[in-house]
Amino acid sequence: MEHPRTTAGRQESASRGASATTIEEVAARAGVSRSTVSRVLGGGDRVSPTALESVQRAIAELDYVPNRAARSLASRQTLAIALVVPEDTTRFFGDPFFASIVTGINGRLSSSDYLLNLFIASGDPGDKTTNYLIGGNVDGALIVSHHASNTFLERIHRAVPVVFGGRPLVADQSGYYFVDVDNVEGGRIATRYLVERGHRRIATITGPLDMPVGSDRLQGFRDVLQEAGLAPGPAENGDFTVEGGAAAMARILAAGDPPDALFVASDLMARGALGLLQARGIRVPEDIALVGFDDSPVATDLAPRLTTVHQPSREQGEAMTDVLLARLAGQRPPQATILQAELVIRETA
Repeated sequence: MEHPRTTAGRQESASRGASATTIEEVAARAGVSRSTVSRVLGGGDRVSPTALESVQRAIAELDYVPNRAARSLASRQTLAIALVVPEDTTRFFGDPFFASIVTGINGRLSSSDYLLNLFIASGDPGDKTTNYLIGGNVDGALIVSHHASNTFLERIHRAVPVVFGGRPLVADQSGYYFVDVDNVEGGRIATRYLVERGHRRIATITGPLDMPVGSDRLQGFRDVLQEAGLAPGPAENGDFTVEGGAAAMARILAAGDPPDALFVASDLMARGALGLLQARGIRVPEDIALVGFDDSPVATDLAPRLTTVHQPSREQGEAMTDVLLARLAGQRPPQATILQAELVIRETA
């Protein structure tokens, strides 16, 4: 009569099929210890090339599928990464920037064991998101589109490894990891092009000034006008939405003495500004030249097509993920990674 445990074990093996191969069997086939196989599965650290090749060959021959749940339990890992976006759902799903950056993040994670969890957390009412993330439910977090008012992000940063998309809003950036686009230079590129085209009264519609991206692009705009000896034209704050761009454009026109050129800190706001100008019979670029920022699909959907500053959003998502994965693997990646922007000339300027 068979022992009950033996019968149960055989039933379990039968139901699991090929995936029933154990880590001990892989070790035996490779002629190494169980711990060596574990190290290979964990990334191959501290394993000799010969042992690594033996283990990889044994895994292939035995068709071994690692039990991710068991591995995460043993290592106290969740194998989950959070993407935290402190915006409302309307902005998240309406702005092509987020689709681009998520594409970059997901592309990098697809070749890892990590799964991406999305948290759209405008203000984090009740600390629901924060409490979940600091409660051991994720291994790390990526944070994009943060504002000065998002103080809850500091609690997340203290609890888990974090990489910011854009420089963090802190005086002392030591200990912070971030991947940013050179937005100051992006603002300079756009404004310099307008100056070189002969424009002398140049206005701007800024992004939110409680975000580094908004203040940095405005700084670049001001730098070039000062260097050129030109007084800055009207500056109106926007919110990175079509509606915000149209409203800011209306305020600029209502002030009188309209500009001959306009730098707008996002393509969506440029779309709103362009629509309002056309509705009032103001020609672009003949009456007012227009340069946006993003080089999103919006830029080529407009008529005329938008001259804009290209920011590498997908590459930013990829780089953020690379930095976080390196941190989770115990490595020391650069704390600051800066990507470059470039002008894309089309028809509005």
